[in-house]
Amino acid sequence: MKTLSYFKESLRRRKARRFTQEYPAKINSFDLKDEGKVDFANWDNPLISPLLINQEMIDFFKKFIKNGDLVIDIGANIGDTTVLMALAAGSSGITLGFEPNPYVYKILEKNASLNKEKQNIVPFPYAITVKEEEFYYISSEASFANGGISPTKNSVHGKFIYPDKIKGVNLQVLLEQKYKDKLKNLSFIKIDTEGYDKEIIKSISDLIERYKPAIVAESFKYSTPEEKAELYDVIKQHKYEIFYFEDFNINARIIKLEKSNDITNWKKTINIYAVPINTNKLYK
Repeated sequence: MKTLSYFKESLRRRKARRFTQEYPAKINSFDLKDEGKVDFANWDNPLISPLLINQEMIDFFKKFIKNGDLVIDIGANIGDTTVLMALAAGSSGITLGFEPNPYVYKILEKNASLNKEKQNIVPFPYAITVKEEEFYYISSEASFANGGISPTKNSVHGKFIYPDKIKGVNLQVLLEQKYKDKLKNLSFIKIDTEGYDKEIIKSISDLIERYKPAIVAESFKYSTPEEKAELYDVIKQHKYEIFYFEDFNINARIIKLEKSNDITNWKKTINIYAVPINTNKLYK
């Protein structure tokens, strides 16, 4: 028998899909074996499941990130991976989080303000693009629980349009302007941009070639097989090995992708990670 709370939550979800309103941050605390007490700001949007942090999630990122590193989260959302990356890099590192969705960006800012003794997050309300320009932010849901940027108001992302335009910036230009002295510590870049990942990777080709960071990218379910294969190829050309992984968890199943067509084996959206071949870095 369905309870009253079920019907109330169902009504909240329907309202979130149809009517635009802001939802606040809700702070949850987690006691972890290595990091101790960690606070995290979940978004109290009924369309979004709260993140529950455990040590195995942070340990996944510790495979790639060490204390003091510069790491970058493109498409940071509320900070669900940004915080994990930042805890791996520590307070002496720098974690840059880029999120163009104005509603979730406020939650990312809140997460950047927490755990200051354990992390150092610098949030930016920008999309990462090939050149500096402005875009519309568009969602299929009125609460902007998802979405993407578009040069026009007609977009596959949906019909709900944020009234102010969003700024797109070139990552390499921004890094060389603001963090030039830190680039030698660049170890990790995560990209989650609704099918735009390969274009971002192309735009930072020089950074990848010079600093060889580990890369996490998303193979978007709505991309064509040719687009998915191209994502593989634009990473592989930098002499990287590429792997499918099931989840951001140290114990997750991992499959090495030997050729570009392997990435098309999944119809759903998947994450891949890539690490440089023949380096002294260990990813075990």
